[in-house]
Amino acid sequence: MIISNIIKLIRVKQWVKNSFIFIPLFFSGNLMDSVLFFKTLFAFISFSFLASSVYVINDLVDIEKDALHPTKKFRPLPSGLITKNQAVGIFVILILISISLIGFLIQNNRVLFLLAFYFFMNIAYSFKLKNNSIIDITIIAVGFLIRVLVGGYATGVMISKWTILLTFVLALILAIGKRRGELVGLNEDKITRKALKGYSIEMLDMALSIMSAVTIVCYIMYTFSPEAIHTFKQNHEFVYFTVIFLIMGILRYIQQTLIENKTESPTKFLYKDFFLQLVLLAWTFSFFILIYLNSIKDFLSNYL
Repeated sequence: MIISNIIKLIRVKQWVKNSFIFIPLFFSGNLMDSVLFFKTLFAFISFSFLASSVYVINDLVDIEKDALHPTKKFRPLPSGLITKNQAVGIFVILILISISLIGFLIQNNRVLFLLAFYFFMNIAYSFKLKNNSIIDITIIAVGFLIRVLVGGYATGVMISKWTILLTFVLALILAIGKRRGELVGLNEDKITRKALKGYSIEMLDMALSIMSAVTIVCYIMYTFSPEAIHTFKQNHEFVYFTVIFLIMGILRYIQQTLIENKTESPTKFLYKDFFLQLVLLAWTFSFFILIYLNSIKDFLSNYL
């Protein structure tokens, strides 16, 4: 039972967000390079333990507020399933594992700097910055951007400006949907997150529409950019077809945010929404074919 409570405390399900670390390796065409793959994998594991340590700190800071929340009160700390002292011990272990992995297996000062920056940024977020509207969702978006940068620096893969821009605006969409989900159905006297007082449903709806439009436009521009031409070479003429999956995914997220109010936890929504899972799978598979089809053909011709 204690193991399941620890897993809930460190939010292992949230580790899916750290898959952004694999984006640079995937789009560079080096996914099948075993050395670079394992560097990315170790960076993913290290970042995941570090992110979990931040979740523990956040829950320790918010333990009293979470106890008043209709769903967060069932978390291990506010429910009393894990004590504060146990949580502190778990936090120390997570930090030690993260530092050990990144120090001995990656040995990259830039990655170390990014991890330290992510950690202290989120500590500031847990204690103060999450109470400030706009700043709170910006920090969430920057967190996703750091994940991509970690993946790039861990492998030495260059990250394009389009990847940086699209990661940031996509993460903003997720953060806006999350805040809207938290705001829906709460009366003013029930608001436990101070930043929510700086938002309204109308404002968040407008922000979601703007960021969605910006994302689609930026993505279309990317498909015709010199970077895309260089990356996909002779397959470049097919890249713009992937815009279909992006639009379907964004429309699905907007639908579930504005109509169903299911995006208070984007990660939970991703785990449960089969339609969005299919769209993401189709999008990923289409890029896998565009980037790696020639490599697969060469491999088969050499060994068959």
